[in-house]
Amino acid sequence: MRAKRISTGAAMAVGALAAASLAFAPSALAVTPQSATITADCGSFGGGEATLTATQDGTTATITVTSAITAPIALSQDSISSTLTMVKASGGTTAFTGTKNPAMAAGDPVTVGPLSGTVASGDSLEAYGGSLQMTVFGITITCTATGAQSPGPFVFD
Repeated sequence: MRAKRISTGAAMAVGALAAASLAFAPSALAVTPQSATITADCGSFGGGEATLTATQDGTTATITVTSAITAPIALSQDSISSTLTMVKASGGTTAFTGTKNPAMAAGDPVTVGPLSGTVASGDSLEAYGGSLQMTVFGITITCTATGAQSPGPFVFD
């Protein structure tokens, strides 16, 4: 009988702790919009529409860029060093960096990311006025947006 009361008490304690942890757990943070498009100019490497996809986990955010330029040759996974500089509505810039990219065949759209950066609640970041620099085999390619991103800047919780 005593063992039954102890196990019942333990189960109730575990349930109470689980409920308390849910009550005090931070709410999920979200960036809006989660995806935006820009028209980019990458100089002699081409240009066109690019898609930026953003995620947020606390003060860490990631952005993946799928560009309109195509890989001139096959590129191995994680072979592109990239820095995406976004302009803050409040002034200044935020950089997202990394060496993440999928393997790409010649002719595939160039995709880089997720690139990581630090954001604060309320940050509003826009690609127009910033740049994407990608270094492949020692060659640096710089792409800039030719206009504002659509549907608008990324706003972080």
